Parts: sequence; structure tokens; C-alpha cells
Amino acid sequence: MELQSILHFLENKSILVTGATGVLAKVFIEKILRVQPNVKKLYLLIRAADSASALHRFNTEVIGKELFKVVREKYGGKLNSLIQEKVIVLFGDITCDSFGLDSNTLENLFGQVNVVINLAATTNFDERYDTALRINTIGAANVLKFAAKCTQLVVFLHVSTAYVCGEREGLILETQLKLGDSLNGMHGLNIETEKEIIHNKLQQLYNDGASEKQITMEMKDLGIERHIDSFVVGYGKGKMSCFPGDPQTITDLIPSDMVVNAMIASMAAPAGEAALTIYHVGSSMSNPVTYQRLQDYGLLFFTTQPWKAKDGKPIVVGRATQLPTRVAVRTYMELHYLLPLKILSLVNTASCNYFQRAYLDLSRKVMFLMRLVELFSPYLFFKGVFDDMNTEKLRRVVKERCGIDEDEMFYFDPKIINWDDYFVNTHIAGVVKYAFKR
Repeated sequence: MELQSILHFLENKSILVTGATGVLAKVFIEKILRVQPNVKKLYLLIRAADSASALHRFNTEVIGKELFKVVREKYGGKLNSLIQEKVIVLFGDITCDSFGLDSNTLENLFGQVNVVINLAATTNFDERYDTALRINTIGAANVLKFAAKCTQLVVFLHVSTAYVCGEREGLILETQLKLGDSLNGMHGLNIETEKEIIHNKLQQLYNDGASEKQITMEMKDLGIERHIDSFVVGYGKGKMSCFPGDPQTITDLIPSDMVVNAMIASMAAPAGEAALTIYHVGSSMSNPVTYQRLQDYGLLFFTTQPWKAKDGKPIVVGRATQLPTRVAVRTYMELHYLLPLKILSLVNTASCNYFQRAYLDLSRKVMFLMRLVELFSPYLFFKGVFDDMNTEKLRRVVKERCGIDEDEMFYFDPKIINWDDYFVNTHIAGVVKYAFKR
């Protein structure tokens, strides 16, 4: 693995980024503008109806965010001219062939782009299956096809969550799957078959006269059949009195800035080499944290900084009931939620809907919990640990060959993270600030 200078690699490079309004993309854009303004071009693909809409999304959802405060302070009045010179906003969609771009734009990109970074994806755990397949599978294939036509391409980088590994157990290596292999160990995975399943299901729903709401729910359920922060929100607002999940499960976590630093380092490392390398940028091997510790952090935070209800009174939280197995989860839900809900439903019906409000409130709470458990069970009971040998090698290369300045500028070693401080003072505080709805 050869690597000279990361900053030198970035200099005069034209980089195309898909999913440019996503979290990782914004962190990446900010980092590049801040540390290497001599990048040649940043082509940012944004899903929008037209160029004006795409530019508006860039100004409001990207550059206008608090994340760019340091960049604005660094460049002051020169920032606008830097963006005009370096950033080109493209309106397009990865689910379309050639992103739906016109021929002149495509011809220019094919001859100019040196690096393609695919960050476009839906990470919504409750996504419709047809939407998820269209974006995360067909869209990713379209990005790869686009990159293959770039005559000056040096690096193609695809980023995904570690949990694309499925429900595997034990040590998960940084190795490739063979074409057609699925994550459950079965062979013969076929995208065309999956598309046909979706088509047939939608056709059946339309023929049955299903509403759009019913269709959406059916597509979401199909996704669950085929394939943490919500718990923080639910717990902090007093909606959760239990924590489903094995307390000893190791949760793989990593701050987004470390992911971006690893991305940039990996771009520079294989320059000129025709090699495919998988990097697990995570913490489960180098600095593991258990699900139990996450629960402890939540209790500590919300007892010292309780969330306030609409009436201004603090919401009191306590240590939630542990549900360490799937059987325990089902039993607890049936006894504490489903059975009381059924009884209340009968009482409400017998009293001519006198308890309708109480029934609806409990019903919403039960549905919230049941949906969370259904969606997160594969993660809450996950028994895998992600090997990061390739990533560790990359860290060593950066440290040995790039000098102390770049090692500090692009650090991504999870061993330095103090989880106690990070969760209480950074992560949960950030969730409260940006994810809680008043």
C-alpha cells in the first residue's frame, strides 16, 4: 500500500459525490473545503426537479448548516467565490440511467472526474422495500456504470453501513462476497427476481383497491421480510419502560468525522492501483461498547438533563426493564401492552367509546414500541464483530508516511474515543438537539 500525502492527492482532483445532502456527504464536503481548497472541482449530485431547486437544496441543506461554521469563519467573504469556483451542483437521480443528466454534462464529467464517491442511499430502517431496492441496489449499480465511463477515473469509493452484512455471527472479515451470494448464506440472489416480487405485490395491492397508506405499510413489511437513535428519543420522552436487546451485545459505533477521514485516506492510498479493498470503519474490534453501557449513558443523561413535557414539567425516567432475548421481548409485549390494549378496547366498546382517548393514546404507544422492536431486533441481538485489519493497516500507513500533521488532520482511530464522554456530552446531546420533536 503506497501513500505519500493525502493533501497532495486531493490537490487538483475532480470529485463527484452522490447523495450530497446526506450527513456523511456534508461532513466530507466541509472537510475538503476546509483542508484542501486547491481541489479542482467538487461535483455534487442532488436529487431535485431542476438546477434551481438543486442549488436551493445545496444552499439550505448543505452550506447553510451549522457544520460549515468553521469554514465560514476561515474564509469569510471569500467563501462564496471559493464555492463558485470549486463546487458544481448537479440535479440528478442515481435511480435513473446516467443520473438523468443531459449529454453535454455527461461528456464533460466522463472526461473530468477523477474520483467517484457513492453516498446516495436510504438508511431509513422503516423504508418501503421498493424504494430501498431502487436506491440502494439499482442506484448503486447505476453509479458503478457511470464510474466505468470516466476516462480519468482514479478511485471509485462506495460507502455503506456495516450492517449490510446481514445477521451473521462471529468475526466478520473485510472480504468480498461472490456475485449472486446473499447475506443469509443462500445462493442465487437475483435483482430481477426481487423487482418482479415487488411488481407483483404492487399489482395485487392496486387490484385489491388498497389505499396509498396500506400500500406503503405493505411495502415496508415486505422490506422487513426481505432484508439507536429512535430508542434514545423514545426513552428520553418517557415512551419506553423496557430495553429489548442482549445487554452484552457489542454495538458497532463510529463518529461520522472519523468515517470521512478514513474515506479520504482510503482514496489516497490505492492511487494508481487496480485493487478492490473493503474497510470496516468501526469500533467493535478496537474499542467495543456494549448495549448495556448505552442504556447506562441514556439513564445518566436523562436523569441529569431531563426532557421537558409540553406542560414544562421534566419527564422522569428510570432504569428500564431488560429484555435480553427475543422470547423475553414477545412475552413482555404481550403481558404489558397487547393484553391491556385488548382489554381497554373491549371496555371502550362496551362503554360506547367513553375511553376512546385513553385507548388511542395506549394504542399509539404500543404501535410505537412494537414497530421499534420489529425494526431493530436484528441489531439489538446482533452477534457479530467487525474485523478492521485493513483499516488498521491504513491507519498505520497514514501515521508512518504522511507525517504528524496529516495523521492528526485525518485521524480515524476508534481506540482514542472515550465513550463515557462521547455519549453523554456529544452523541445524546446531539440527538436531543436535532432529533427530538417539540
